[in-house]
Amino acid sequence: MIRTMEQLEQARSAAKAALQGYGCRILVCSGTGCIATGSNKIYEIFSKLVQDTPGVELVFSPCGGDHDGQAVGVKKTGCQGLCELGPLVRITKGDRVIQYVKVQPEDCAQILEQSVLGDETIERLLYHKGDTAYASPDQIPFIAKQTRIVLENCGRFDAESLDEYLAAGGFQALRKAIEMGRDEVIAEVDASGLRGRGGGGFPTGRKWRQVARQKEQVRYVVCNGDEGDPGAFMDGSVMEGDPFKLIEGMMIAGYAVKAENGYIYVRAEYPMSVARLRNAITLLEERGLLGDGILGTDFNFRLHINRGAGAFVCGEGSALTASIEGNRGMPRTKPPRTVEKGLWEKPTVLNNVETYANVPKIILEGAQWFRSIGTAGSPGCKTFSLTGAIENTGLIEVPMGSTLRQIIFDIGGGLKNGAQFKAVQIGGPSGGCLTEKHLDEPLDFDSVKKFDAIVGSGGMVVMSQDTCMVEVARFFMSFTQRESCGKCTPCREGTKRMLEILERIVNGQGKLEDLDTLEELATMIQTMALCGLGKSAPLPVISTLKTFREEYVEHIVDKRCRAKTCTALRRYVINPEFCKGCSKCARNCPVNAIYGVVKKPYTIDSDKCIKCGACKDNCAFDAIFVEA
Repeated sequence: MIRTMEQLEQARSAAKAALQGYGCRILVCSGTGCIATGSNKIYEIFSKLVQDTPGVELVFSPCGGDHDGQAVGVKKTGCQGLCELGPLVRITKGDRVIQYVKVQPEDCAQILEQSVLGDETIERLLYHKGDTAYASPDQIPFIAKQTRIVLENCGRFDAESLDEYLAAGGFQALRKAIEMGRDEVIAEVDASGLRGRGGGGFPTGRKWRQVARQKEQVRYVVCNGDEGDPGAFMDGSVMEGDPFKLIEGMMIAGYAVKAENGYIYVRAEYPMSVARLRNAITLLEERGLLGDGILGTDFNFRLHINRGAGAFVCGEGSALTASIEGNRGMPRTKPPRTVEKGLWEKPTVLNNVETYANVPKIILEGAQWFRSIGTAGSPGCKTFSLTGAIENTGLIEVPMGSTLRQIIFDIGGGLKNGAQFKAVQIGGPSGGCLTEKHLDEPLDFDSVKKFDAIVGSGGMVVMSQDTCMVEVARFFMSFTQRESCGKCTPCREGTKRMLEILERIVNGQGKLEDLDTLEELATMIQTMALCGLGKSAPLPVISTLKTFREEYVEHIVDKRCRAKTCTALRRYVINPEFCKGCSKCARNCPVNAIYGVVKKPYTIDSDKCIKCGACKDNCAFDAIFVEA
């Protein structure tokens, strides 16, 4: 049990010393992405191989003391970052770390023999860029060019081990916070300039101070882990890979505002996050770090987990608290705000996962250290999920103020297959598109607003020239319209009308006056919607209309989609030079739109063609193409 400050230090020292008892550690990435590619099987194989190897002792938890043979730990870590190259495995022997990518079951025995029991590196399993192979993860450009604060521990240790978190300095921030005192903790967080990483960017210290000064003595700390943006997985990766850091941040918040209960609202589609958080809470309760009289003080704190209701709108603060209470997740009018009347109408600190995970390091290193990173108005770092037509998809963390060029080309490795960059959707379905002219603009909370976009929670979808921006706007509007809670008319009806117009345009039935109507509806929704999600819903349409208006006009006037994405605007054509007259296309056309004579070039009747693509799929001579 850890009941006092002294016992916490003793536990940390013992855990740190215990880690030195390993001869080698096999760190198998067990983030959701790697599990999907088979990392659990890799973990099982390594465990059995080590167990069956004479002279080697398999150790599942930090160990101290002597061992008859070499002690090898097989561990499940959180996300190691290079998501598309999983399963990922790291081998650590002393100060040496080897990162292997795309590890298959048949590779495990070779890794054990050459890299665990021996000192060889298997080059074919390393990360390659051009002619260079990188053995150390910290040398891989994708990782080396990041600045990791929240993700500092992810992929480096056992995500399910409290002892390993203690060995890495865990709960030293809580200890320091208690020694500082409540008012000083709030002052330090406020001075750091930490802003909410969930999208709104509200100053965290100011929010905590507003809760702390309320007359009501029952307060709550709530974590928003309901990450619903398409393509976003930052918060989920933190909950999976370093759950104790999130919890420590929440405990510091609870101590600062005198809250005795905290609630973590986790997206329903994140079972791994739920499992690891529950494991962490259980371990902390067993060791006395959660409950009454924490570290021998008058600080009492308990944590509860609520699984999301599956609605995107539950990411909005008042809808989230309503859902925890067992009600339908719907936003309410403000004021009063959450800091005054939040969960069960009590003062509530509500921040997202990344915000809380920044707090321990701020307390340990100080506000000025945090302000030395990022920009004056947006200090610190930001995590992003990098997806789309990018060479290196994955989880990244960079200083606020980093440019799109640095993120997409230096870290992301540029676009796949050398494709030309067109745009990036930032901020999820409520965000906007940034283009080539924005590549060197700093990314922070305030700068991107000038371009009708938001940083949001950190989803970043990279698009090439093969992307239709009208279809992109339609896709995100379809998502927000479907996820609208329906409480307010501007959002419920306005997004529906916008979606109907966009669908007409991609189907070749649009009119030029539709563009004016889209802009009018967007302005109405932005000014009149009830909640922040509704107000930002039109942003993808606003930004694409401003930057890619010519594509809208082409869809409407020319009935043409330059990306050849919109099915209704495709025109299938047979190249007579390649056509052998085999008649296979005609025989597979469901509407008899193809005619001709055997052994002579065939022709497609565009008026009858339903754009199904069956002819192109069945042509053995690549004679059929889609005309731009």
